Amino acid sequence: QVQLVESGGGLVQAGGSLRLSCAASGSIFRINDMDWYRQAPGKQRELVAEIRSGGTTNYADSVKGRFTISRDNFKNTVYLQMNSLKPEDTAVYYCHAPLFGSWGQGTQVTVSS
Repeated sequence: QVQLVESGGGLVQAGGSLRLSCAASGSIFRINDMDWYRQAPGKQRELVAEIRSGGTTNYADSVKGRFTISRDNFKNTVYLQMNSLKPEDTAVYYCHAPLFGSWGQGTQVTVSS
């Protein structure tokens, strides 16, 4: 089992930036794929970005060119750099390890207009 702990959420004005972090327990982190999801009020949870163990990344169309997912295997941490934030990015953001079905507790991101 992998435990995930997110941090870095907060309140930011439209056009601003935030960086989310997800710290994972266990030395197997570096060989696993990792995802970021988000869930806005009244909406289904959606995939935002994913990074494979080899470094390949994929993004939802709504965040392409604005968000960047990365990982530091020595720190067992995955990041989500969010730039040019929009009010529609407001959601709880979750870190996810698909191989283990593990989810973090979520971190709130609120973007004001």
